[in-house]
Amino acid sequence: MEDKIAACSWSSGKDSCFACYKAIKNGYKIKHLMNFVSQEFQRVSFHGVPRKFVGIQADALEIELLQKEVPTGKYEQVFRETLRFLKSQGTLTLVAGDIFLLDCKNWVEEICKDEGLKLVEPLWEKPSKEILSDFINSGFKAVVTATQAKLMGKEWVGRLIDEGFIRDLEKLGNIDLCGENGEYHTFVFDGPIFKNQINIGNPEKVMINDYWFLDIQGAKK
Repeated sequence: MEDKIAACSWSSGKDSCFACYKAIKNGYKIKHLMNFVSQEFQRVSFHGVPRKFVGIQADALEIELLQKEVPTGKYEQVFRETLRFLKSQGTLTLVAGDIFLLDCKNWVEEICKDEGLKLVEPLWEKPSKEILSDFINSGFKAVVTATQAKLMGKEWVGRLIDEGFIRDLEKLGNIDLCGENGEYHTFVFDGPIFKNQINIGNPEKVMINDYWFLDIQGAKK
């Protein structure tokens, strides 16, 4: 069915990946991963993942990557142009991984409506702990690539997303378990929709503008 042809808004992290997985289980055919990188830094904004590693993810998923550079201040323009291209290719639905930030959901929903696409949000308003536990129990593997340094120190960067991670995060008491407020970001390197696991090597931890980042320099399938 044409209305089941979809693209997934893809950040390289756990929420977009899990939303993609849920949409596939619900019968959607994901034809593209829609990803945006900073034109200046050639990395996924906030996640800090170099653009080529998103390509490695797409190869492991066997889904075509539609990756666009975003000049400073031009995100909405590039976002709209990308949706128009997707629609011209027969894509009628965008899958996204928002959880509870209404402003973010409304922004995407309004633009999708303007451009004639349906928005599907498989994780919307589900409890963060439930999402994170389901992500782990479904067999996905992800690593923390960025944290707000004032909330989560250097020791959190590079950690695997597992049940121990949830327990330790709960002890902090002031962090959304999915990092929905931007407390932390992740990179998914394996899971049930991956054809192979990605090896991310031994990246360094670096501090940039009050954020800790995992500086991934080498990855392979």
